[in-house]
Amino acid sequence: MRPRTPIRSFDDLRLHAPDLSSPVVTLFSGGLDSTYLLLRLVRAGVRDVHALSVDLGEDESGAHKQALADQLGIRLHLVDARERFAQEYVRPAIAAHAVYLDTHPISSSLSRPLIAEIAVDTARELGAGTVLHTANRSQNTLRRLNGALDLLGFAGRHGSPYDLTPVDRDRKMHELKEAGLDQLNERLVSGDSNLWCREFESGILDDPEDHAVPEELYRWSVPRPGTGPEEIEIGFDRGRPVSVDGRALPLTGLVETLNRRVGAHGIGRYSGLEHLAAGQKVLEVREMPAATLLLRSHRHLETATLPAETIREKMHQEQIWVREALEGRWFDGLRRASQAFVDVCSQSVTGTVRWRLGAGTAVTRSIVAREPLYLRDREAWEHASVAAERGSFATAREPDLRRASRT
Repeated sequence: MRPRTPIRSFDDLRLHAPDLSSPVVTLFSGGLDSTYLLLRLVRAGVRDVHALSVDLGEDESGAHKQALADQLGIRLHLVDARERFAQEYVRPAIAAHAVYLDTHPISSSLSRPLIAEIAVDTARELGAGTVLHTANRSQNTLRRLNGALDLLGFAGRHGSPYDLTPVDRDRKMHELKEAGLDQLNERLVSGDSNLWCREFESGILDDPEDHAVPEELYRWSVPRPGTGPEEIEIGFDRGRPVSVDGRALPLTGLVETLNRRVGAHGIGRYSGLEHLAAGQKVLEVREMPAATLLLRSHRHLETATLPAETIREKMHQEQIWVREALEGRWFDGLRRASQAFVDVCSQSVTGTVRWRLGAGTAVTRSIVAREPLYLRDREAWEHASVAAERGSFATAREPDLRRASRT
């Protein structure tokens, strides 16, 4: 196998492009960075550019992306991976209670390995020797995509030219506008979205010491006028969310339903600092109404069905699972081993949790497990427990009493 040649700068694109007619696969979100990269590739004379957009339930429409691709004269590949994302990434994250340092549920960390896998498959189908993305060194996506591409064994060139060639936001917008691509000029932040989360960072949210979030950025967690208190019940089968109010739903539909109903009460907003590879911290803001209730419901059913010591050990394994996902090692052995432990624990987690939702609040009304460890009548249990202990004590003494009577 020939050694991999990383792409870390726009100069690398020029130096390591032996044939301008060779296919190049570029991850394309429809945002500022990915559109600007396409413009640079076209200007550099690369003639076979394939913009890959993986739909995980994001904000950007396919029509918007197609319009940009058409203006640049490049081929767009739209891949619908919502069901796969839900089953292979969101479902395990729920079972693993994937929360970063007790601050916020992880989200983009889950999407990167799937996007990388689809990119590798697409590159191999096209015979492309280069896979590009647009993460910069102030974004955790950089090590997650690079790590996934490495672990997947992609032998071609891959990486982000923004790693060693940062380009100011104003310059990108100016050059795109000059090229007739001015649809992106009004964006105040960088965003990332999928069916599990909407996330914002950078721009007006750069400074953790002053980061008032404009209300118009939120969509899922906006309190709906006239929404009164309501009850909602979530059902699980062996750790998998399967129903809402007794109605069976596929996971994509279940998450969508909860995002709408839970978010209407203003529930599900998070902000927190997350570390970069060298240890510095950056601010990220999220809205995740469905994740809020699903993770809390799953934990309640775990406490209802698993021994305390098992839960303590699982909480330790959860942070190993989260760390490996965050650091771009989804496909490595340690994350898989943690997942195996989580899956064994999940076999007992079957039941329902009913919630009372109000303005910004969610309170449990009922926790029902199929194989519960909880007591439903403490006094009755105390009497039965004492009777059992006295009975075993009396049974143990009977041989001694019989020997005493014979003497």
